[in-house]
Amino acid sequence: MDGFFKQLNGEEPTDLYQMVLTEMERPLLEVVMRESGNNQSRAARMLGLNRNTLRKKLRTHGLGR
Repeated sequence: MDGFFKQLNGEEPTDLYQMVLTEMERPLLEVVMRESGNNQSRAARMLGLNRNTLRKKLRTHGLGR
């Protein structure tokens, strides 16, 4: 994040929270699904999400079945 702000050269970013979530969510889901053996119930527990919410996120990122 420090590097990101340095590149902005004093400009103020907008929608920073959403940008970070967008960049981090897919890799997080990929790792958790791999570590859970692609078991959505287990992955949802690991993430602290409802399984239906996880399924929706997986579909959004093209990671669903």
